[in-house]
Amino acid sequence: QVQLVESGGGLVQAGGSLRLSCAASGSIFRINDMGWYRQAPGKPRELVAAITSGGSTNYADSVKGRFTISRDNAKNTVYLQINSLKPEDTAVYYCNCNAKSTIATPYLNYWGQGTQVTVSS
Repeated sequence: QVQLVESGGGLVQAGGSLRLSCAASGSIFRINDMGWYRQAPGKPRELVAAITSGGSTNYADSVKGRFTISRDNAKNTVYLQINSLKPEDTAVYYCNCNAKSTIATPYLNYWGQGTQVTVSS
């Protein structure tokens, strides 16, 4: 299996910045796409940013220009640099990757446990 562990969340003031990290470990054969999702209370989980194995990125309209997703394939790690934080960014942020395990043939989606981001006004 593949395990994902997020870190970097916390409580920050509006206008501040955070850098989230997600490290994949376990029986990894290959990681395809990776992404960050978030879920606020009473709202559905939404895709914030995604990055392909080739480095192509995609962002939700609400975060374009403020969030930057990147990855280090050698470390099996994906990052999310969050700038100009707004109160509406408050949510639990989840890491996701589409990966193939060394002990499983198909690509599967794996999720991290989530990290809380709270933005005060």
